[in-house]
Amino acid sequence: MLAIFRLSGKRNSRNTSYQFWRQDNHPKELDENEIMDQKMDYIHNNPLKAGIVECPEDYIYSSARDYSGEKGLLEINFLD
Repeated sequence: MLAIFRLSGKRNSRNTSYQFWRQDNHPKELDENEIMDQKMDYIHNNPLKAGIVECPEDYIYSSARDYSGEKGLLEINFLD
């Protein structure tokens, strides 16, 4: 992995040796419920858009199962 990071770093003039994160990543602050809901919908609908499942809650690795009232693989603690 170190060789891959080194090669990526050499290809980018903003680095001196290694690059781990993508340069085009634009993080968003989740400071409003509307933004959090939008991002959650995006994450839950990815398997659906990829054609893996017919409903978001059908994807076994998704927390969409918990949000639809089913039990997911991991315990989800909902915030009030």
